[in-house]
Amino acid sequence: MSAALSSTRVVLVTGADTRLGFATAQRVIADGDTVIAHILDKNHADETTQRLQATARPGQVRMVQADFARLAEVDELGRTLAAELTGLDALIHVASIAAPDARTHTEDGHELTLQVNYLAPQRLTMALLPALAAARGRVVSVTSKLHSAGSIDYSDLDRRRGIYTPLAIYAQSKLALTMFSRSLAETGPEGLTSISVQPTDFEIDLPRLRSHRTAPLDPAAATLTELAAPTTAVRNGGYYQGTEPANPAALVRNSRARTRLAAWSNQLAHTA
Repeated sequence: MSAALSSTRVVLVTGADTRLGFATAQRVIADGDTVIAHILDKNHADETTQRLQATARPGQVRMVQADFARLAEVDELGRTLAAELTGLDALIHVASIAAPDARTHTEDGHELTLQVNYLAPQRLTMALLPALAAARGRVVSVTSKLHSAGSIDYSDLDRRRGIYTPLAIYAQSKLALTMFSRSLAETGPEGLTSISVQPTDFEIDLPRLRSHRTAPLDPAAATLTELAAPTTAVRNGGYYQGTEPANPAALVRNSRARTRLAAWSNQLAHTA
């Protein structure tokens, strides 16, 4: 670890090669903290690195890469960072995709949207719990209001049967992430804070619902870094729309439902 990584707050931002992820990483830099910027697509690594380092001091930016559609890469990233970090002040999960038009499965055998939006963030977070606990850190997960329309079908979580509807698939992935965020607050190590948030008034991942290709994301990035700061009072396990607490879906509040999701996820991790 470099001196820079140990002398300031360290914030890991996933999906720094997405528009919101990049804006969030830039905001971390502007706040004077060290950012570990995670890249989903290695083809974007050089460009993203150059753009972030242009506004950073030496050693303030570290780039890491893992394709969330490949759980082996997620696990390797988790092991690498866990071995190197003595503390992690914040983990901001921005990496996310819209559901594809057609049923799509990863080489791991999971529905693509569920894996990228839920399974990969869940596994990375669990690998980094010791570092987060050491810093009494925060996990901020970007979710969606659409999680309230989602459902969890344990007989077919990877949606291999029945009707495939992209919006329902996306909602399921964000529901699972929001449930995990709440469970992490209740079962995670002492001192850890975990919240989920929709940081904008539109669906960032779903441009068909509203054009946002040029919409400014600086306010959303500011919301994420504000909620990730230890000086910002939040409700542990809470769901936020912007900086305001809101009511999540019933399944998020259902401890038995969340326990069942955790058991399914942990079983996958143990059989990987």
